[in-house]
Amino acid sequence: MFKNKKVLITGGTGSLGKALTKRLLKTDLSTIRIFSREEFKQIEMEAEFHNDKLRFLIGDIRDKERLSTAMKGIDIVIHAAALKHVPIAEYNPFEAVKTNVNGTQNVIDVCLENNIEIALAVSTDKAVSPLNTYGATKLLMERLFVNANYYKGDKKTKFVCVRYGNVLGSRGSILPKMQKQILHGEKVTITDPTMTRFNITMNQAIDLILRSLDSSIGGEVFVPKLSTYTLKDLIDAVFELTDVKKDIDIISVRPGEKYHESLIGADEIRNTYETDKDYVLIDKDIPFVNFTNFPYLEKTKLEKQYSSEKSTKLTKDEIKKIIKQEGLLLKK
Repeated sequence: MFKNKKVLITGGTGSLGKALTKRLLKTDLSTIRIFSREEFKQIEMEAEFHNDKLRFLIGDIRDKERLSTAMKGIDIVIHAAALKHVPIAEYNPFEAVKTNVNGTQNVIDVCLENNIEIALAVSTDKAVSPLNTYGATKLLMERLFVNANYYKGDKKTKFVCVRYGNVLGSRGSILPKMQKQILHGEKVTITDPTMTRFNITMNQAIDLILRSLDSSIGGEVFVPKLSTYTLKDLIDAVFELTDVKKDIDIISVRPGEKYHESLIGADEIRNTYETDKDYVLIDKDIPFVNFTNFPYLEKTKLEKQYSSEKSTKLTKDEIKKIIKQEGLLLKK
């Protein structure tokens, strides 16, 4: 799939971009262009990888002209750039719109201008029945990407999305935040111990992206089959792993925060199919879909929304095992 190909990753200096770059460098691709606005992160990443296949380009997806320059000669685009922290988007809503919506349309337009082979956008569970600004902008991102397949004309570009929850241990997520509080001797601040979240590791997220790039015909939203956890079990697991007496402080729910997340809404079930590893959302009645191209898909057995509240829960010991296996335990 990647033999002699050139790949562009928007937001490539983020947690996902770095992990994805590490995996892609094991393939026989030609070049990876890291496109982001974080100058220092690019310097750090270049020093860490020190690989001739990497190219670093400063830029913002809001800047269509710069994005167009960065995409010249590219074959595959992975769109991971976003403003993604819920409270930040709540307090700066139009900034989230300018990046997550307007910026995404720039990515689509430039992909079509350059006749990119395939473009994949990274979405979130918060796009399902969105309660907050971030989720609403990511829902629009999904719609823009999927519907680009309608009007692309004779362009070969396939547009596809993946949708999953917070990556365990990623930058800014709850796991590293809790561990830092523990290591600094502070109380761990949480909202509600009964909250549930889908669990996905960075390796699982990358596997999903690669599966989706490999099997997509354009227009799908790929959703992995995941387990979930409660905040209480996650907190208990972290305290036991760090061998520190449990000390927590219950704080108020953040603006726009949900108690439980959904990866597939109730109204999406009719357009949901599945494989052994993923659910695949695609409307078989839309004009560009030739459903004979999906022999591997079966109609989903889901009857209600795919929610973190109702999905299979990881035990505390299973969470501890995942944290250790993924190397997510911070050292003192």
